[in-house]
Amino acid sequence: MIHFRVSPSSGVPPYLQLVHQVEQGIALGYLNRGDQLPTVKGVARMLAINPNTVLKAYRELENKGLVQGRPGRGTFVSAEAENPLPEGSHDELRRTLAEWIRSARAAGLDADRMTGLFNTVLHESDPKEKAE
Repeated sequence: MIHFRVSPSSGVPPYLQLVHQVEQGIALGYLNRGDQLPTVKGVARMLAINPNTVLKAYRELENKGLVQGRPGRGTFVSAEAENPLPEGSHDELRRTLAEWIRSARAAGLDADRMTGLFNTVLHESDPKEKAE
């Protein structure tokens, strides 16, 4: 089960944050075809957001062909990762990233600064972007 989160300071609309989290969950293999997403009411209550925001996210995911709503039953993942990672293949990366986050916090970086630093280094290390 996915546990959604919304960051009011991210600058990304809340519905789009939900869409991205489902897309990432599918890409990383955390969500698989047939998995049920939390109910609109449940997500709205848990995140203290308007149910229409969740509905908008679920509609966007349906339009992308990633989920399918089943009347009276819920919303289910209908897509699979294009190139699924073997199970456990990114466990070491998660541990390394968790250590990096602890170091960044100890250095005084908050979540926004960590995200900014990560994105900067990610883009700097992308060979496609260096070629352009």
